[in-house]
Amino acid sequence: MIKDILDSAEERMLKAERILNGEYASLRAGRATPALLDKIMVDYYGTPTPVNQTATISCPEPRLILIQPWDKKNLGAIEKAILKSDIGITPANDGQVIRLNIPQLTEERRKEMVRQCSKKAEEFRVTMRNIRRDINDEIKAMEKAKECSEDEAKKGLDDAQKLTDKYIKRIDELFALKEKEIMEV
Repeated sequence: MIKDILDSAEERMLKAERILNGEYASLRAGRATPALLDKIMVDYYGTPTPVNQTATISCPEPRLILIQPWDKKNLGAIEKAILKSDIGITPANDGQVIRLNIPQLTEERRKEMVRQCSKKAEEFRVTMRNIRRDINDEIKAMEKAKECSEDEAKKGLDDAQKLTDKYIKRIDELFALKEKEIMEV
């Protein structure tokens, strides 16, 4: 029973870690990556559709993203969606493809991005601690209702702490990697 609670909590923690990873992937770190465009929605014949479902996205150079729409009529819609987004890059449309030149980040902008990443990491650490609190509450309720022994409850609480420590460490590692990537010149 306690194992089921811990397994469920680990699934929630893993899902939160994946979400943080996705958030970090969509941050522009001075290098071209198709993940920059993941959250951009294009008006595709009246339906909001992710850019990657309307075009081929490639990175032929470290500072260039090339967007080649499957339907040339959508070139303008993709360009508008990029302009409306918050990625801060102006698209260059040549009638066939859209080019996104990724500019070098200034030192000030790099530090600002590291602060944003740090803030995100802290939000996810809090999420992990909230999940641990939920586990602890469930285990204590089971112990109070005599559904498990005191020893089983103590072991469950210890396992919950170990699980939380493991995922917080992984979040710290993700943050360290992203910080290193952002601060590279």
